[in-house]
Amino acid sequence: MSERQRRFHMISWVAEQYDIHPQTLRLYEREGLLQPSRSEGNTRLYDDLTCERLEYILTLTRDLGVNLAGVEVILRMKSRIEVLEREVSRLSALLEREVAGRGGVPRAHALAPRPRTGLVPGEGE
Repeated sequence: MSERQRRFHMISWVAEQYDIHPQTLRLYEREGLLQPSRSEGNTRLYDDLTCERLEYILTLTRDLGVNLAGVEVILRMKSRIEVLEREVSRLSALLEREVAGRGGVPRAHALAPRPRTGLVPGEGE
């Protein structure tokens, strides 16, 4: 979504919507937990993604009792997990293309070897 299509909210609307004091929103920004955009006149503008992040922060602080230092650690870990998930998806897609291009996985590299035909368990022992 382009910046022109994104919805932005002023700090007063966000504070009222989430029942939070504007000073608390400013504190979250100072602590690096939120990064609202700024207008040309330097007014804080909160888009939907920033509001979703605020909801996550409020769940951690209000509902789970996590302090701001804990919130920072959790948000950093959440971000790192998202990066790793994207990398795993990318590598998985690459592997699938590679295997498909080879016509499958060679028997020697299969996770479970195919049973030898003609052998019945218990026979020939």
